[in-house]
Amino acid sequence: MTTSVLVTALVLSGALATGPASAASRPGPVATAASPGLSFRRADIPMKDGTVLKADVFTPAPGTPGADRRGRYPLVVQPASWGQNDLEYIAQGRQLAADGYIAVTYTVRGFWRSGGEVDVAGPKDVGDVSAVIDWALAHTPADRQRIGMVGLSLGGGLTLMGAAFDPRIKAVASLSGWGDLTDSLYSGRTRHLQAAALLDAVETPTGRKSPELSRMLADLFADRDLSKVVAWAHTRSPATYVDRINAHGTAVFLANAWGDSIFNPSQMTAFYQRLTVPKRLELRPGDHATQELTSLLGLDNATWASARTWLDHHLKGTGGSDDPRKPVELEIRPNGAHESYPDWRAVSSRTAHLRLGGPDLAGTGALGGTAGTGWRKPVAGGTDSGADGGVAELSGALDQAVGLPPTVFLPLLPRRSAAVWQSAPAVAAQHLRGAARLHTQVTASASQGTAFAYLYDVNALGVGKLISHGPQSWSGKKPGRAFPLDVPLFTAAYDLPAGHRLALVVDTKDPLYGGRTPRGSEVSFGSTPADPAELALPLR
Repeated sequence: MTTSVLVTALVLSGALATGPASAASRPGPVATAASPGLSFRRADIPMKDGTVLKADVFTPAPGTPGADRRGRYPLVVQPASWGQNDLEYIAQGRQLAADGYIAVTYTVRGFWRSGGEVDVAGPKDVGDVSAVIDWALAHTPADRQRIGMVGLSLGGGLTLMGAAFDPRIKAVASLSGWGDLTDSLYSGRTRHLQAAALLDAVETPTGRKSPELSRMLADLFADRDLSKVVAWAHTRSPATYVDRINAHGTAVFLANAWGDSIFNPSQMTAFYQRLTVPKRLELRPGDHATQELTSLLGLDNATWASARTWLDHHLKGTGGSDDPRKPVELEIRPNGAHESYPDWRAVSSRTAHLRLGGPDLAGTGALGGTAGTGWRKPVAGGTDSGADGGVAELSGALDQAVGLPPTVFLPLLPRRSAAVWQSAPAVAAQHLRGAARLHTQVTASASQGTAFAYLYDVNALGVGKLISHGPQSWSGKKPGRAFPLDVPLFTAAYDLPAGHRLALVVDTKDPLYGGRTPRGSEVSFGSTPADPAELALPLR
């Protein structure tokens, strides 16, 4: 739930340049000058169970616009992200205070010098949100009628959990957060092992695991007692409490990345659609927390600027009663165009159903057209074809920075390990909007397994750039008996250029995930007249 340990170093170095002491050497609360007129102090905030959280408090200078008649300012609480501390938001704290907000940023329990053990947005973390608000109302000139939250990654999840459990919170901005933690760790009944391992690696030197978290991670890695892992994640999912958020009327801003390898965009669009409160969703190219990175360094950042506009509107009342912006804004891959929509359902206008044909002599089937049925394509189970979802944190960042998502050379993909289908060249540009879905018949020699589906943009040279992918596992199937399988791909917004082809690749192993297909088994994908295999493709 963080970009990397490198981000920590960058944030700390940038924060230290402004004057505050490091988290490891700070004394108790001390007032210092952070910027002309505004004040900064460090604080130890006690929780109800005696745990003490380390925090930074930014207060506007007297007379700064934004105060009510009593001299009270809107309050913004900012929980730090996974593996980070309260210094993470130094730049944002200064900006908020200069613009007339009380800003309280804190290190989440279990990390750095805050007390307690890591709770991952559990009941203790949620209680801490309310306790920090209580403290701020008692110790700062904060207005109890104008309370908001902003958070990145873990902090983003906590802002949404806070909205569910504390009705005093009027507006939140969740940046690279999650709506459904279960779907983030176990979408398609498939363990997201590389993401979990990255979180574990970042937490080890910066935090203190609770016995419960240690047990959940051990079970996830070992593929055991997953029902308990799912139940644990379910209680930490804002989607579980969406009715509470709706009842509170909290205004919700959500920002995520198309390539987020920790919290996939599909779980966020599903959560967004269930909200009935004032809401806004922005999706851009990138990986987990990479689109917000420059804001942590105090630089201009589109995501942070939009979140600030959201807070201004709902806590300060700027711009009138209605936000003039359309609620859904997408940055389209790979051309960077921007599109706005009134709601998520308007993103796509139709669904193309592309039939999958049997393989030709080169091992490639037709995608679309008059593809026939009555075929089966076997692959060697548990072998990696080279078509993969990429590397956690790196692949989406490369796509954001230089337009380089995971790439394959389609003619060289081994047909022994992968089933491959390719369309005819597109006569005109195709505008993919939403979550594609593969439907096929599967016949396997083992009772359990996993299929990974990849959708590529293929140029005239056969080079394919990944548009989206998705995993789907199964278990308890009778070996040798066919069964239908649907594989949902993660939501995407992508413009396929005219002259390019779409390619669908399906295999049974991906280093991003913990697959269940035994090595040495056989998995066949097929199509029958009664149940034809197809790719459902949402288009604008």
